[in-house]
Amino acid sequence: MLQYIDTHVHLYAEAFDSDREAVVARALAAGVTHMFMPNIDEASIEPMLEVASMWPEYCVPMMGLHPCSVQQDYREALDRVYKWLGKQSFAAVGEIGLDLHWDDTWFAQQKEAFALQVKWAMALDLPVVIHTRKTISHVLDILESIADARLYGIMHCFTGSQEEAQRAIDLGLKLGVGGVLTFKNSGLDRVLASVDVEHLVLETDAPWLAPTPWRGKRNESSYLPLIARKLAEVQQLSIDKIAARTTGNAREVFRKFFELKSSVAQ
Repeated sequence: MLQYIDTHVHLYAEAFDSDREAVVARALAAGVTHMFMPNIDEASIEPMLEVASMWPEYCVPMMGLHPCSVQQDYREALDRVYKWLGKQSFAAVGEIGLDLHWDDTWFAQQKEAFALQVKWAMALDLPVVIHTRKTISHVLDILESIADARLYGIMHCFTGSQEEAQRAIDLGLKLGVGGVLTFKNSGLDRVLASVDVEHLVLETDAPWLAPTPWRGKRNESSYLPLIARKLAEVQQLSIDKIAARTTGNAREVFRKFFELKSSVAQ
C-alpha cells in the first residue's frame, strides 16, 4: 500500500466529535501513516493534546498562535504558547502567519506575532507551518527580512504564483498542497506543474477544503490520495513516486519528531 502523511489536519475540531475514531481508522486504511495537527489558540490546545494522547503513534501536535486569534490580548496568548513549547515536545511551531480574509484590524499585531514565533522556531530548531490567506507577499517579505539558514517548514495551503513559490523555496520552505489543487479553475495546477516534487508535501486542512468530488463537504485525511492523484497528473509522475517523494519530504520537515520517535522505539 502507498503511504502518505497529512501535514495539516485539525483532527481535534468539533466537526469530528461524532466519529473521530472512524475518521482515524479510514485514514489509516487509506495509507495515511501520520496526521500532523496545527494549534489555533488556547482553546484548541486541550482537545488537540487529547487527540494526540489517544493516537500517539499517528496524531502529532504542533504549537502556535493562529493569525486569526491575534487580538487585543495577543501578547498574553503568545506567552502561553511559549510556555507550552517549553513544557513538552511539539512537531512544529504552527499554525502561524498572516490573514487578511476577514479584516485588517489586528494586522500589525499579526505581523509582530508571526515574526516572533518564526524566531522561536529557528532558536528551537523546529519547523514552521505558515498560514498565508491573502497575505503571501507580506509573509515572504517578513521572512526574507528575519530568516536565516535555520528556517525550514511548510507554507500551508499554497495558492500563490510561480514567483512566490520560488521565493518560498529559496527560504527553505516546502509548499503544502491540498484540495484546492483539485478545484476547477483554481490555476494552481499550472503553478505546481513547474515546481519540482522535492519541494512539495501533501495536506488536507480537514475539516475544510475537501478535494473534488467532496468539495463543500467535510474533509478528512482519508481523502489525501485524491490530492496525490491530481498532483501526479499535474507533475506527470506516477502516483507511486508522488506518494514516496511527498512522504519523504514530510519526514524531512518533521525530522525532529521522527528522530525522537525512533530513539524512543530503540
